[in-house]
Amino acid sequence: MPCPHGRRRDRCKECGGSSICEHGRQRSQCKECGGSSICEHGRQRSDCKECGGSSICEHGRQRRRCKGCGGSSICEHGRERNRCKECGGSGICEHGRVRWRCKDCGGSGICEHGRVRRICKECGSSSLCEYGRERCRCKDCGGSSVCEHGRRRDRCKECGGSEHVVVLEATEVEVVLDGDEEEPGEELTTIQAHVVAGPRGGKRKR
Repeated sequence: MPCPHGRRRDRCKECGGSSICEHGRQRSQCKECGGSSICEHGRQRSDCKECGGSSICEHGRQRRRCKGCGGSSICEHGRERNRCKECGGSGICEHGRVRWRCKDCGGSGICEHGRVRRICKECGSSSLCEYGRERCRCKDCGGSSVCEHGRRRDRCKECGGSEHVVVLEATEVEVVLDGDEEEPGEELTTIQAHVVAGPRGGKRKR
């Protein structure tokens, strides 16, 4: 029988449900409590690629967030519904950014160094490998975003990625937290740079 708040009594915080831990989460899904649903990689087992989670689709994404699978969380604009400005997503703040990644809102994803906690070296992020790179994009670690040819899969011709590659020499790099982010874990980056090499047949620019 539901509790006065319309939830299962054992999962209701207000009712002090037996399944709620001291951190205010469901005990089985709490990392700090060593919840049974948390895998060795620190994720929910069903959402973990390495563990072959049941929620992971054939494209290697969470099924509900996958455009190719017509995920239930994808809106008519091709974005996650709660992160879509046009849909008035609940995850978008007054500044037009993803709320938990907004510095001005004090988003929970922003660390004390003003960076996204997940990719902050000073915070010892679990997403960074021993070489100080994002693990999924690190060749030495065999990252999932690196193809068999040693390139980023989305930029590799042999793998069907974009064939127009422009090589830049960066002079300044800044990570931008943008509300239009469509895939989790993908940040937008602004770069001040000059062209070193362009597509074959194209003119070199400075």
